[in-house]
Amino acid sequence: MTAQEIVQELKPLGADSYRKVLRNHGIPDPCFGVKVDELKKIQKRIKKDYQLALDLYDTGIYDARYLAGLIADDARMAKKDLQHWVEQANCDTLAEYTVPWVASESPHGREMAREWLESKKEHIAAAGWATFSSLVAIKDDAELDLAELKQLLARVQKTIHQQPNRVRHVMNGFIIAVGSYVKALTKLALDTAAKIGPVSVEMGGTACKVPFAPDYIKKVQQRGAIGKKRKTAKC
Repeated sequence: MTAQEIVQELKPLGADSYRKVLRNHGIPDPCFGVKVDELKKIQKRIKKDYQLALDLYDTGIYDARYLAGLIADDARMAKKDLQHWVEQANCDTLAEYTVPWVASESPHGREMAREWLESKKEHIAAAGWATFSSLVAIKDDAELDLAELKQLLARVQKTIHQQPNRVRHVMNGFIIAVGSYVKALTKLALDTAAKIGPVSVEMGGTACKVPFAPDYIKKVQQRGAIGKKRKTAKC
């Protein structure tokens, strides 16, 4: 199938009510308002398609871009593909979820994450931290550089309250991810979160709330799920 054929399939699946919800969360037009469950039905049929994913992302349509992330053949994604995607990400959902999901499952995840978190552009820096969060969620601890993660936790502790709005949000998520998925660093993540305290993030008038990292990690502990990895970063 071509990207335009997929777009024609997506159009009637959109709903005005869901489009309004997405707009409240900062999703710009063009956007059809297709629910993720519907996108996943298409994903199940297509599975992975490298070129189709690139073409869908280039349509600029939010729903098509989200689907592109779901069907991307991560192993084939080149650095230039990932860089193009992050530069063109025009909303928090794409910059902090779709692009990091694909980057983390590509061969270039750590390299791109390191590069992006140094960016002066808020959405790209946010993508860098979010990519690290996805990496710790799916990679075995033996594949992770624990010393690097410790350094990043120290950086978060020192700088989080001076960062741009969305970078604060994903830094907080990074602490939660490390504490939840890397057992050897759970205590350090808890200590870091306690020293930081509550993180203030402007959520654009939505009902979304910023999780208090210590409480979140402790709930994961209570479930006995510390260190339990995810099969995929995508959802």
